[in-house]
Amino acid sequence: MIRRYQYLFTAFVFTLGVLAALPAGAVPTTAQLANMAYAGIFKKPVTLKNGRWEGAPFIAGGSSRPAVELVKDFMLTGDLDNDGRDEAVVLLRESSGGSGSYYYIAVAGMRHGKPFNLGTALIGDRVQVRDGRIDGNRIELNVVEHGPLDASCCPSQKTTRSWTLDATGLHVNAPRSTGILSLADLAGPVWVLSRLEQDKPLAAQPEITLVFDGNRISGKSACNRYFASVKPASGLPDEIIVSGIGSTRMACPEEVMALETRYLEALADVSRFGFMAGKLALTWKKNGATRTMLFIPRQPKQQ
Repeated sequence: MIRRYQYLFTAFVFTLGVLAALPAGAVPTTAQLANMAYAGIFKKPVTLKNGRWEGAPFIAGGSSRPAVELVKDFMLTGDLDNDGRDEAVVLLRESSGGSGSYYYIAVAGMRHGKPFNLGTALIGDRVQVRDGRIDGNRIELNVVEHGPLDASCCPSQKTTRSWTLDATGLHVNAPRSTGILSLADLAGPVWVLSRLEQDKPLAAQPEITLVFDGNRISGKSACNRYFASVKPASGLPDEIIVSGIGSTRMACPEEVMALETRYLEALADVSRFGFMAGKLALTWKKNGATRTMLFIPRQPKQQ
């Protein structure tokens, strides 16, 4: 009996040693997250390849088919299950050829040296993720979703959604409504332009910034400082009008001035705002085609 207790104590100490040796920051890499299996979307798990999975057509020879993709540039990390190892939280988008786009939240961790999907849960159809955080074992997302009177194109209800993780997967908590989307929700951070067009990333320099302050906007437009007026349009809650753009008159290299001109011309044509995976999205048109510029909130400097 004494030997059995000694064995159990040794095993317990060994387990503690293994857990202590596990690096808290060891989370799946971006490449692993883009090439792993996720359950909880369809009856069977789907395995992404380079961030995307496509199923067979619904009708033989047809073009409509189920698809799942990893939402780029969004990941939260933290120890959600208090096991000494960090997990990664990502977003997945599922579409089946129709007008809907269903967003899911998924948690992945390293188990036995391999990435593993620990839980997946539906967020909603065509929701906009404003930002997210991990607070202890709780995941929180601030989203914009459809209210009872919203058109399918244009959600306006601000809601905080949250989930907790345990051994059986992700569990949804009661959502909390926080009001209707408005221009006031853009005030606060310095927004840094990351893409003038949604699929065309910009270099980090020269920096272009945008700050909302009531009915005024301002920032740096690659070379000069600029300012303008902004106000809600009379239509949907996400429609806005930008007018009266002015700027300082410094001269910079030709390529910088060309970028500045492109940005200010696009800004003058902005007609709507929204959010895409934590980024501010401003919609504008050029030659009749709708385009979207994306901004990321500048992270505060560490003290």
